[in-house]
Amino acid sequence: MSTLDFSWQRFPTTVRCCAAPSHVFRPLLLVWIILTLFDRFYFRLMGMNCSTPTDFNFSFRGFKCRGGNTDVHAHGWGLAMYEGRGVRTFHDTLPCASSPIADMVASYPIKTLNMMAHIRYATQGAVSLENVHPFQREMWGIQWTFAHNGDVPNFGQQKMPEGSVCETPSTRMLGRCTEVIYHPVGDTDSEAVFCALLNALRAEFSTLPTLPVLYEAIQKLCCEIVKGYEKSTILNFLLGCGQYTMFGFSWPGSREGSTVWNGLHYLVRSAPFNTARLKDEDYAVDFNQTNSVDDRVAIIATKPLTMNEEWKEFGRGQLLMFDAGLPYSRPFECAGIERCGRGLSSRAIPRAEICPYRYQYNIPKLLRKSVCAALGKEDNGDCSVVWAERAVDLGCGSGESGAQFRPYVRQLTGVDLNPEMAKEARNRGCYDRVVVGDAECILQRCEDEENVGCLDYDFVFACDLFTYIGDLSKIFLTVRKCLEKRGGTFAFSAEIVNESLEAACMDDDDEGFVMQSCARFAHKRWYIRSLAEKFGFETLSCKESTVLRKHDEKDVLGALIVLSLTSS
Repeated sequence: MSTLDFSWQRFPTTVRCCAAPSHVFRPLLLVWIILTLFDRFYFRLMGMNCSTPTDFNFSFRGFKCRGGNTDVHAHGWGLAMYEGRGVRTFHDTLPCASSPIADMVASYPIKTLNMMAHIRYATQGAVSLENVHPFQREMWGIQWTFAHNGDVPNFGQQKMPEGSVCETPSTRMLGRCTEVIYHPVGDTDSEAVFCALLNALRAEFSTLPTLPVLYEAIQKLCCEIVKGYEKSTILNFLLGCGQYTMFGFSWPGSREGSTVWNGLHYLVRSAPFNTARLKDEDYAVDFNQTNSVDDRVAIIATKPLTMNEEWKEFGRGQLLMFDAGLPYSRPFECAGIERCGRGLSSRAIPRAEICPYRYQYNIPKLLRKSVCAALGKEDNGDCSVVWAERAVDLGCGSGESGAQFRPYVRQLTGVDLNPEMAKEARNRGCYDRVVVGDAECILQRCEDEENVGCLDYDFVFACDLFTYIGDLSKIFLTVRKCLEKRGGTFAFSAEIVNESLEAACMDDDDEGFVMQSCARFAHKRWYIRSLAEKFGFETLSCKESTVLRKHDEKDVLGALIVLSLTSS
């Protein structure tokens, strides 16, 4: 083993205990190493967030198989579950698949609203209890938990000359942090990241932050962790902050020499329930027989746990907040949860009041006014004044944007990638049809619509959608196909790159968009103009310097743009 510096303890017990002769065993072991080293050596994550107290036996039963049975992660496992203000934890250095404690947990019907589990492969730090995730700390009178999958070069262990004094991963600071309160107990980059996040949040807030403020702060810190190491960082984590709320972040990737993609996936299991079948074990449960209509569960995992359910992968750099079994990706959505009284709860420090205006979702209303002005129509909400026959709301979310335009549209379709948001939009009652998918799905004929005309529209709008999409060319192409037969209007909001920054970075290879520190895209004026010209749109209105939202207590300016296309 001199040519390969491997620790014998890093291989599963079943391999280490093999009784084959050494002249047979060592070549077989080398083959096993080559086949698995670059493809499977990553931590495994699982999380669950629920609307009602729910047991996690089914998901954990499949998940624990990946700890040394169906996968090679055999260096310990851990689980943390919230019970009121408290946290019940289990940690073990044994492989999860063969751990008696894991067997007990998988068979005991403990119910919770919020939990996470982790299976470890020791890429950094010894195989010891202090290095087993999830990690736990108290801050602001709240128990915070954290589990991570990936590599974080910015927080990796560095060998320093003996006697030198230098910043180490345990003291690395983020954001406005100037004082280190939380230190890692073990020697993993994962725990170092967790402590750095808590230190930065503690330095940022003197009162308990509201959920939308916390969302923005975590998003900004994640960008800071990745910055400068975008290609080599793999940062996938779950962060629990009380019995109701869990954050999930994914900066996926593959290790050098590997073809395996390491990210995060999630699904929302809700009524009407079906039978789910595990991937790692021949076992299935008909949840229609065990769950009520009020139950809803969001399951997060490194790799999908079931084979017959539709899992969705996190986007690159995407932060999701889970509450009551639903994912939220926008601060104004988090504000709605806060107003329901399900934000952070502490007996130690006062809770900040959410600003009644800061997280109002005003973009749909502002865009509606811009469209009515550009078309010369009265903006009085009179349903008798219909100026669009068939309209599409791209990225409709929970339906707030559709509600603004409903009075002026005869038939309205909503489109959103998130099935649960689409369900809320349907329940809102302002859409004639809600489709789950991307923009291109509006060009697909519905099962109950035989007429090709169902694919033609005369009004398409998108509120706060382009901040999550860099390259807009496919969107513009799809919208052109929607409008080219009837002719019509395309209206949208966009965050715009600062003029001085845009002028400074102009060159022949310049992209038309940038990723901001808040992990949202801003687009350049010339880029939007060039796309409009390329696809044959005429600009009716462009209102720049419009305040779309706030970030770091500063106004974020953007544009409300209304384009028209003449029928072909």
